Amino acid sequence: MSPKREMGGHFFAYLSRMRYISRWGLMRNTFQENIQEHSHMVAVLAHALAVIRRDIFSRPADPGLAASAALFHDASEILTGDLPTPVKYDNPEIRDAYKQVESVAAHKLLSMLPGALQGAYTPLLTEDYDPATRELVKAADKLSAHIKCLEELKAGNREFAAAAEQTLAALKAMEVPEVDYFLDHFLPSFSLTLDELQ
Repeated sequence: MSPKREMGGHFFAYLSRMRYISRWGLMRNTFQENIQEHSHMVAVLAHALAVIRRDIFSRPADPGLAASAALFHDASEILTGDLPTPVKYDNPEIRDAYKQVESVAAHKLLSMLPGALQGAYTPLLTEDYDPATRELVKAADKLSAHIKCLEELKAGNREFAAAAEQTLAALKAMEVPEVDYFLDHFLPSFSLTLDELQ
């Protein structure tokens, strides 16, 4: 017997629209980055940090969960848009209000799924997973932002110079060994040209 077909089901069509939401709205960009591209990179990095935690530092980590959580970490921005970081974190009232807006947006997206599927996606859209995974996704998010800054600087765009310094300082301040390992072993390659990577 086949499952009953439910009407609606706009969830995945909405997710596909992540590519229309641009990041770094206040900055002059050499190349535009959207939240779909960003989410993919954060997933790659979160997965890497989890593998480093598990295989280098012999600490428990779930790379699959880290990658999945990262893929959906900005999904609510499909409905809210990307609020620039200087505005979002300018004061606690704006930050807290925006968190509420993100929560409403996440639940609106969840309502677009059939009931039988909502349980699988609820923790991913509401960030209701273990603190260790949350730490890795947050670190990967910041790492992705820093890599974007390095790529802009490599293209000669000094607009991102201060952001590069700020994101690197934030990464180091996290005191996450997996991040430090990535910075030491993998980050330098992002400043190289294609010929230098050969």
